[in-house]
Amino acid sequence: MSTRLESIYQVALEAGQAIMDCYHSNVQVEAKADNSPVTEADLAANAVILRHLSELTPEIPVLSEESAHTEWQERQHWETFWLVDPLDGTKEFLRRNGEFTVNIALIQAGKPVLAVVHAPALDKTWLADGSKAWLQTKAGREPIRARTATIPTVVGSRSHPSPDMAAFLEKLGQHKMTEVGSSLKFCLVAEGRAQFYPRLGPTMMWDTAAGQCVAESAGARVTQLNGEPLRYDREDLLNPYFLVAL
Repeated sequence: MSTRLESIYQVALEAGQAIMDCYHSNVQVEAKADNSPVTEADLAANAVILRHLSELTPEIPVLSEESAHTEWQERQHWETFWLVDPLDGTKEFLRRNGEFTVNIALIQAGKPVLAVVHAPALDKTWLADGSKAWLQTKAGREPIRARTATIPTVVGSRSHPSPDMAAFLEKLGQHKMTEVGSSLKFCLVAEGRAQFYPRLGPTMMWDTAAGQCVAESAGARVTQLNGEPLRYDREDLLNPYFLVAL
């Protein structure tokens, strides 16, 4: 595993600790311009990640949910950049259900090529280098691969139900359904615990890049509904609908 990936793993752990330091306290919540919640935990984790990335790779720009977003006129020239969601699943964090993650992905030529998804409350981390993926727990680190199932499991959003999901499930046929928050849905497919993650509702670039890298590195495919790859060299920060599958 690359030195850079190990370094980002350590950054994610520290950001996760900053989140957990706020987890059991009386967290202050504010609403952003789009009415989504932001907490001191989001901002604390963001500060940790930005500080370390500026030290590790000062030459690589960063696009983070919780920082000012660089305009497309400048971003369009970024061949390589970090794409960060310091606390994905803020609603799950506020519900204290543990289903939130730290997402850090390296984008090259529009594709996520290295990533860490860290779930601090679950004490689990998924790592990916573009061709292989691993799950890190207290028991150690093991490689993971997406795999098929006789009766597929579909994973969906706990906090963002979509009316389009019912039509997808009817077309799929016999299946099992499970709900989970944040980028953990990508990780369930990467581990082979789910076979489909249809996202038929809004997400942003930083919500998906790290999870996409984990899923693809484990052998899954992440595509738009038209079959085209989900890419990150575009002006719109809002993702199109997409499907994670084998």
